[in-house]
Amino acid sequence: MNKIRMGFIGCGGNARGHVGRVLEIKDCEIVSLCDSSIESINAAKNQYDLTNLPAFTDFEEMLKEVEMDAVQISTPHTLHFEQIMACLEKGLHVLCEKPMVCSVDHAHQVLDKHRESGKVLMVSYQRHLEAQYRYVKNQIAAGELGDIQFISALQDQAWYRGTMGLWRQQLALSGGGQLNDSGSHLLDIVLWMTGLSVAEVQAYVENFESEVDINSALSLRFSNGGLGNVSVVGNSPTGGMWEDITIWGTKAVVYLRQGQLHYKTQNNNDIHQVSNLPGSTSPDKNFVDSILGTDEVQVPPECGLRVIELTEAAWESARTGRPIAVTNP
Repeated sequence: MNKIRMGFIGCGGNARGHVGRVLEIKDCEIVSLCDSSIESINAAKNQYDLTNLPAFTDFEEMLKEVEMDAVQISTPHTLHFEQIMACLEKGLHVLCEKPMVCSVDHAHQVLDKHRESGKVLMVSYQRHLEAQYRYVKNQIAAGELGDIQFISALQDQAWYRGTMGLWRQQLALSGGGQLNDSGSHLLDIVLWMTGLSVAEVQAYVENFESEVDINSALSLRFSNGGLGNVSVVGNSPTGGMWEDITIWGTKAVVYLRQGQLHYKTQNNNDIHQVSNLPGSTSPDKNFVDSILGTDEVQVPPECGLRVIELTEAAWESARTGRPIAVTNP
């Protein structure tokens, strides 16, 4: 197969990071850019010396005019559904930024279209490709933690201040607040590492007069009987991001602090750090390798479905003040 011809729908700051990684993949070439903002297109072109690439402000026009094999989508969240469906209909492989879509109904439609198309569809949850999270997933699958009985997950970010006045706080474009944005990563990695399904969620949110959720507190009951809580703090008074995940099994405990991995077993109270793990890769590389058939998709669209199922149920719980059953695939 010749080089994979890839187009980009969305050229904002996040997308430009993907552009840089794709340019380092020898089996791929970027053939087109699209964004509703000319300024964003020019920023991508200038950053990577792509001045001769065709560029569009309408993604449908790009799909008509440019011969491509694959696209990456990095646009406001509520636009993902229409763009994914159009690209799959065109016969293109798709890597989409998180969240995949903003409703369970849309997620099921996307999965149906994906199966019909036979193309690669992947969500850009990069933690699936990072060694420490893969290690935890493998340890749990091998039974090294025993039965999972409790999970605590925290994300702390000055999201409210950092996104004020931007599309991420406009419900029509974002579909939701931090829980649907950065918090989507936290929900995904907990579900993916443990392999657990959530049976029920009780949630509380604080909007701070924004259109969207800023702080979210989720109490979870898993289908295996285990319990958990997820705290998404979007109004942190400090900068940067802090993530903290602890998983209690019946045989061992795993602590993930800012990506640093420690564990403690029932037979040894000493806390051990896990280091010298194999290297990590990127969703961009996994996407290309999956198209070429040299690797398997590490973040299939079913992950996007599971995240929006939990997110949508949490929103409904916060709205009604009662626990909500979570639909699982």
